Amino acid sequence: MSELYIGLMSGTSVDGIDAALVDFSENKLQLIDSHYEPIRDHVREQVSALCTPGDNEIDRLGALDIELGELFAQAVNALLEKAGVNASQVQAIGSHGQTIRHRPPQADAASGFTLQIGDPNYIASNTGIPTVADFRRRDMAEGGQGAPFGPAFHRAMAPRDAATTAFLNLGGIANLTLLHNKAIVCGMDTGPANGLMDAWINQQLGKRYDINGDWAKRGQANPALLAQLQTHPFFNLSLPKSTGRETFSATWLNDQLNLFETPLEPVDVQATLLQLSVQTIYESVKSLPRQPNVIYVCGGGASNAFLMQCLARSLEGIRVATTTELNIHPDWVEACAFAWLARERILKRPVDLTAVTGANVATILGAVYER
Repeated sequence: MSELYIGLMSGTSVDGIDAALVDFSENKLQLIDSHYEPIRDHVREQVSALCTPGDNEIDRLGALDIELGELFAQAVNALLEKAGVNASQVQAIGSHGQTIRHRPPQADAASGFTLQIGDPNYIASNTGIPTVADFRRRDMAEGGQGAPFGPAFHRAMAPRDAATTAFLNLGGIANLTLLHNKAIVCGMDTGPANGLMDAWINQQLGKRYDINGDWAKRGQANPALLAQLQTHPFFNLSLPKSTGRETFSATWLNDQLNLFETPLEPVDVQATLLQLSVQTIYESVKSLPRQPNVIYVCGGGASNAFLMQCLARSLEGIRVATTTELNIHPDWVEACAFAWLARERILKRPVDLTAVTGANVATILGAVYER
């Protein structure tokens, strides 16, 4: 008999909602079907506006919380129709929600906080399926950074015969997982992946992203700008560490560019941003306590051919592949992860992120909203 869960993921790019229908029967993972639900421009703009301080935030947040919850439910219902599956056959939905603020705790500051919206009450009500949400705040309550969460799922999907393996998720932010003999050694956010490149090409050319990295490939990375960007304090933090679009934002980038008396060519800025992602990932990999034999790449950045080429060149001696080799397309790994996290919550099994987020103990993550 099947054991079906649905995972929902909306990332820092806020381009759409990934919905994955996953079968965990016999303790195996099989992606049954998937659906991509675009996020309307006005919703994307509201999310972006809420990611920085502004007027009337609470009212705007409340309205957007409901609208996103209804949009997540719409994605689920479209997926069920596409797959020919009845809602009653699905055990639960795992919804990451849309992050609008992520302030991880710092050694010299008060406890951090993280906030994801997309009201799970509306998801459960509009789909008729129990919904698990609000995963990250429990990790913070246990002393963790609240991110990244991918490593727990990467461990579950890693090949059984793998010795030392890494996973690299290239979303708006890049995060890295190191596994040895199927155990998590460490995990971290490394810095920007696609987020700054997407913001810059949108600002300059009105495009959502740089297809295949073609625009970046036409430019020349500027060494002075690259060095300036790498002075951000995040890159020198010790583990555990996480970050988000609030830190590496278009505003921050423009502030860095304003330090240069002579404006740089926009295409060269894009080339520099790609190299920033490559260089900070490279340095994070080289700082690992063990060097992996293979790195499995997932996330939207796996489709950026030039980024992948540059990563493979910089990580010479380490095989760079994608999660397609593990039977999950890179675009759907994060959604599958939240289906898996929902299952762990329904089964009341603690998730151990102590080696990743710095949480004090393995704990049961997520709150359940009944249908």
